[in-house]
Amino acid sequence: MNYLDYAIILIYLVGFIFLGFFFKNNKSSKDYFLGGNSLGWFPLSLSTMATQLSAISFISAPAFVGLKLGGGLKWLTFEMAVPIAMLFIMLVVIPPLFRSGIVSIYEYAERRFDYSTRMILSIVFQINRALSTGVMVYAVAFILQAVLNLDFSITILIISVITIIYSWQGGMKAVVWGDAIQMIILFVGLLVCLYYGWSLLTEAGGEIVFEPARLQVIDLNMGIGEGNEYGLFPMIIGGFFLYASYYGCDQTQAQRMLSAKNEGTIRKLLLANGLLRFPVVLIYCIMGLIIGALVTKSPEFLGEIQNVTQKHFPIEFEKSGIKADLMMPVFILKYLPHGMIGLLMVGILSAAMSSLSSTINSLSAVTVEDILKKQGIVNESNYMAYSKYMVVFWGIVCIGAAFLFGGSDSPVIEIINAIGSVFYGPVLATFVLAIFSKKISATGMKFGIILSVLINLIFSNTMQDIFGFDPGISIFWIWLNFTGFILAVGIAYLVSMFSPAKLVNEDLLARPTFNKSDFFCKESYILLSFFILIIALCAVLPSLLS
Repeated sequence: MNYLDYAIILIYLVGFIFLGFFFKNNKSSKDYFLGGNSLGWFPLSLSTMATQLSAISFISAPAFVGLKLGGGLKWLTFEMAVPIAMLFIMLVVIPPLFRSGIVSIYEYAERRFDYSTRMILSIVFQINRALSTGVMVYAVAFILQAVLNLDFSITILIISVITIIYSWQGGMKAVVWGDAIQMIILFVGLLVCLYYGWSLLTEAGGEIVFEPARLQVIDLNMGIGEGNEYGLFPMIIGGFFLYASYYGCDQTQAQRMLSAKNEGTIRKLLLANGLLRFPVVLIYCIMGLIIGALVTKSPEFLGEIQNVTQKHFPIEFEKSGIKADLMMPVFILKYLPHGMIGLLMVGILSAAMSSLSSTINSLSAVTVEDILKKQGIVNESNYMAYSKYMVVFWGIVCIGAAFLFGGSDSPVIEIINAIGSVFYGPVLATFVLAIFSKKISATGMKFGIILSVLINLIFSNTMQDIFGFDPGISIFWIWLNFTGFILAVGIAYLVSMFSPAKLVNEDLLARPTFNKSDFFCKESYILLSFFILIIALCAVLPSLLS
């Protein structure tokens, strides 16, 4: 990197500090956490995508496709269920949440069940999201350290402090518009890498041949048994419950929809996400395939990745010789011209900062709404002050998590990942039952959440590795989103038979939350058609690229 690259990065960082001051006029909770319900579908759509497509996606997904052992275009199967999940959220989940006027979506669980149900969902969200985001920031910082020779602690502080400043000052509007800008930068960076990667690959001469195993997308295995992963049915079924829960029942994503002007804006937002995610992921998967092929054609490129791996990741060097996640950063520094290097480094920083800003804003919202306000600590006169305190507090927690747990070899990280993979199904079940069922009691719901999570943990491969427990069957983790939902619903109904619901907020049960015309709206036809198109494209993609 030279002065031009550093100048681009500096302008970017300073610009985001000013972004917070531009949106500093926040007077209430609706302003600070929901943007005054004034945000349109376009920035909200980009913000939602930027939060999901983190720096780890920018770095790791192309590496998985192009370089990792056992990887390839099967990464695309993660996107198959997105359109139908968006349709489900559009018709079923978000309308009653939006109409309720809440800031923390977990308040809805309290209104229907009780405060302890709300706290179970809220506390698990806060702990898991803060620690996992800290780990993400650490991973990005450590990879940048490896290729830039910049101490990871400095990188962590740069990413975190700038993000805290503009999130603290500007609230939800700064977060959403910041995410939108960062998503555009990230997308431009993807196109730049795709262009230069293809140019260099063609210049290398010879026939361009991709490994046949890396071209396969659709696998008809059921995701049960050793080595059976990324099968068509588990990825569609499990993926549906994963995305329906993540986009509809996770505060970081649902808060954007609650920030919309109206339900029409939410429909456009979800439609845009259902249609735009796959093309973006397809681009960085194809980019990974191309740059991975370039690695195999260029001993010098491969040698550079091996050298950096040996220096900074000696354990992985001994195991496999390379750390695949270094492919993109090394490619950027080795093959792109100055100026473009700065732009792509900004792209990686953008992806990390967008995920962090969304996390600390959402964590602040649920802490203020679910704990401080309920305990009488926060009132209208001090609401804004405490909200900003909490943004700083959770920013510091995420920084602390990055330093304390990011590089640890202890099972803490694995435990966090295991909880993330088993909890989405029960969370979705809680909201679906809260919206539709009068028969579920608060006791039944809590038993449903807790027992379904515990059963899922038993069959989680991560937990088996940690505790050395072997249930005698290997289940691909994405199934746990489905099993968690089914178990939570079944257990909640069973327990409620012996502990009937005593207090049900009849006004909250918004049935019907939709009518027949909703099912036959244009968004339904578009998203269902796109779902079929994705599967068809994935089926023919290997032949198109071979």
